[in-house]
Amino acid sequence: MRVNVVSDVHGNAEDLARAGDGADALICLGDLVLFLDYADHSRGIFPDLFGTENADRLVELRTARRFDEARDLGRELWAGLTARGVEKASAIEAAVRRQYAELFAAFPAPTYATYGNVDMPDLWPEYAAPGTTVLDGERAEIGGLVFGFVGGGLRTPMRTPYEISDEEYAAKVEALGEVDVLCSHIPPDVPELTYDTVARRFERGSRALLDAVRRTRPRYALFGHVHQPLARRMRIGATECVNVGHFAATGRPWALEW
Repeated sequence: MRVNVVSDVHGNAEDLARAGDGADALICLGDLVLFLDYADHSRGIFPDLFGTENADRLVELRTARRFDEARDLGRELWAGLTARGVEKASAIEAAVRRQYAELFAAFPAPTYATYGNVDMPDLWPEYAAPGTTVLDGERAEIGGLVFGFVGGGLRTPMRTPYEISDEEYAAKVEALGEVDVLCSHIPPDVPELTYDTVARRFERGSRALLDAVRRTRPRYALFGHVHQPLARRMRIGATECVNVGHFAATGRPWALEW
């Protein structure tokens, strides 16, 4: 058996359409939406609405961890659109729907997918075709192995769309029980796995995931979220922990074979 795994797709529908080539199934660990491309500030929902110059400014503020100023900039820009009759929630949803229509159409069958922190879970049932199984706090058997899926992220100053409390996240991890492969969007809370070497900051990892790895000893823990981690792979006890890569940038899935 071979399963190809991707995460942090961020609008890369072209490569996603080939991501399942040579595999028996595709697993997607979320972040389909591209709100703002930190490598190319002209791409994404934000620059489409407000222009590249404002995207440059937002990235500058967020990179400097000046989150209050970044939110002030966002409020100012949205106020300008609102004054011209554009409603914020409707504009974002319309843009996300356009991306989801293209991205979900690119999924091969079968695909097993969970949400990232920038995704909008309420919209997924409208776009997931019969060959796409969406799981969050749930298990699936693939080729004789049990895969557990935990979607979303933990709360941060970034306030991305699908951030939940530590308690809610831990309950989803607990609901999985023992699995062979633990699949999540965010990594276990280990410094080497959560530090982004380009952004020069720690992203939030999950203590509940780390505890589950130590307690239940899955063969693999697979995740994404951190685009340029200090360590892409490390062993915690009996478990091989793997950041499957920033698919938006590489266009290449990570392969699990057994």
